[in-house]
Amino acid sequence: MIGHVLQVTLPVFSIAAVGYVYGRLHGREMDSANRVNLNLFVPALLFYVLSEKIPSAAQWHSVAIGTVIIVLGSGLLALPFTRLARLPKRVLLPSMMFNNSGNLGLPLAAFAFGDQVLPLAVVAFVVSTAMHFSLGIWLVSGTFHPGTLLKNPIFLATVAGILAHAFDWHLPSILLPGLKMLSEVAIPLMLVALGVRLIGFDTRHWKSGLLGALLCPLSGLLSAFVALLWLAPEPETRNVLLLFSILPPAVMNFILAERFGQSADEVASMVAMGNLASLLVIPLGLGFML
Repeated sequence: MIGHVLQVTLPVFSIAAVGYVYGRLHGREMDSANRVNLNLFVPALLFYVLSEKIPSAAQWHSVAIGTVIIVLGSGLLALPFTRLARLPKRVLLPSMMFNNSGNLGLPLAAFAFGDQVLPLAVVAFVVSTAMHFSLGIWLVSGTFHPGTLLKNPIFLATVAGILAHAFDWHLPSILLPGLKMLSEVAIPLMLVALGVRLIGFDTRHWKSGLLGALLCPLSGLLSAFVALLWLAPEPETRNVLLLFSILPPAVMNFILAERFGQSADEVASMVAMGNLASLLVIPLGLGFML
């Protein structure tokens, strides 16, 4: 069992560690690489999986509904802690609701459960990302413009992939190898970027960071139990939802907090400590699932 868990987690965290070392040696500038990943490689991955690999409707419906329950449930469970920790709702709630379903969730699902389960993890990532760029932006900024989604390549690739699946459209076979090659860049680059992001952790806000590191997987797991009781999904779907629920806060929370002036240093602490704590939390969680 321990060996299996290590086989899953070591490759993921090792690539993130490579990113950390690279950032230490060559600097933290990853804006260009992240922009290319978010605008090209991740959309290619989403379109490829959604149009060519998406599972049966019953499975992906359960994942989508379960993801919504986990995201909203995590926010409700975290709400009382805004007063206890004296943190504004716009600072704490998004980091507890929107987790690292891309950088960690996708590679972990692929390593833990196989490529056949990756489409289910992609569905969770798509739903979470769509909520993050709508509900999440509203929580942080107090406003939201639907046009924001129409300019987002991830959202556009998702819509295109779902339409292709719904109408059974497929790219010409001569183009599929190129699309697959583009999609295969996304996950390793996500992990490298995650490692680079962990550089420069500010210890001044360690209390907020510790709260986020503990509360994010705990609130997610409790919400996942509610989803599982209601949906009673198949084992593959159950595992994806459980894995999704214990993931740490997403780096995007820091980016949005910085953009809208919502205590970015405290959010960065939650993201950093949450991802460091996942070195323990995720192996423990996978130990029960595998």
